[in-house]
Amino acid sequence: MSFRSWFSMPVVKAEDEEEELVDPQTALRESCQTKGHIESLYNKYQECNDRVNGRSKTTETCVEELFDYVAELDHCVAHSLFAKLK
Repeated sequence: MSFRSWFSMPVVKAEDEEEELVDPQTALRESCQTKGHIESLYNKYQECNDRVNGRSKTTETCVEELFDYVAELDHCVAHSLFAKLK
């Protein structure tokens, strides 16, 4: 299961309107994921995940890499998210 699919948000549809509502956090996360340092943190997490999944017996986890990636992604999103909320 891909890490990015963990953070996919469900789309909410308004009953009266035909236009689909879009969560601004989802769009901001997608744009932040392409930034160099965040993308490198994601790649570092994926390398760790591949290494751990490739071994049958290991005590290694990728929690540190996961937290580093998610914290940096949320930090990037936080700069713009609250300006878009009503």
